[in-house]
Amino acid sequence: MRKALITGITGQDGSYLAELLLSKGYEVHGLVRRVAADSLDHRYWRIRHLLGKIHLHCATLENYASILQLISSLKPDDCYHLAAQSYIGYSFEDEFSTFESNFGGTHYLLSAIKTYAPKCRVYFAGSSEMFGKVSVAPQNECTPFHPRSAYGISKVAGFHLTRNYREAYDLHASCGILFNHESPRRGFEFVTRKISSHVAMIKLGKARQITMGNLDAKRDWGHAREYTEAMWLMLQSEVPDDFVIATGETHSVRDFLDTAFSCVGYDYREFVRISPELIRPTDVDLLLGDSTKAEKTFGWKAKVRFHDLVAEMVDSDLRAIKG
Repeated sequence: MRKALITGITGQDGSYLAELLLSKGYEVHGLVRRVAADSLDHRYWRIRHLLGKIHLHCATLENYASILQLISSLKPDDCYHLAAQSYIGYSFEDEFSTFESNFGGTHYLLSAIKTYAPKCRVYFAGSSEMFGKVSVAPQNECTPFHPRSAYGISKVAGFHLTRNYREAYDLHASCGILFNHESPRRGFEFVTRKISSHVAMIKLGKARQITMGNLDAKRDWGHAREYTEAMWLMLQSEVPDDFVIATGETHSVRDFLDTAFSCVGYDYREFVRISPELIRPTDVDLLLGDSTKAEKTFGWKAKVRFHDLVAEMVDSDLRAIKG
């Protein structure tokens, strides 16, 4: 039985990945912060149904000693490094903790694996935010990076570090450049879940409006469950590499609002208020991914359509609020 370690197991992607690996017969381990272990109801809601099937370990990516201890004792066969400070807006407010968590944590993890589990296959979670200010569309593995946030910069640094460990130390380390991926498990701080939850609250009479920033930003939105399958497929390849994972379609925030409100029979224009305070200092205007390489290499292709994704999120929030 292969032993897999997931950093960020309590997050959206980590929870779907844990389900996938369990279904394939893996022994699944997850790295969690001590603060998460002390507040089960709040931080474990995505994996509560898995708690009897997975093994959780308290450690922090910002502490090298705790990472060394975990890797040296566990010696995983596969490691999916998903943990990060992933809220882009917050990365403008606190660059230091973003860099420490996202780059420093990646460095500590790779170093520990190199020393104590050199045969471990590693997946690093990159991001389409690494492309940032794009000059071409769609973006693929050869598109230059021009990040426009501390989060994007930290992911570019982690990407290059992971690739360097692959080339310098012969680690089986692959980078997934995942474009935006959503689900009912998305955090409320992200714009898609903000929209779906507010639509549900407005429909049920618990809110009157939603305050938004830039409605014209365009993203390539897919379903997180499908994207975690791509992560697994990357580590099944004998040769590690870097892959863009995307749907190949782009939609604006305005499109997301329109689709979400139409799910409950409303016109979004009647409920949206624009606040300049919610517009980022530097935003990314257009992200559109080309995952041809992933399709040709291991047969992955997105199947969930944009409307179905939005409808699933709105329906889930309606059911959750109704209780």
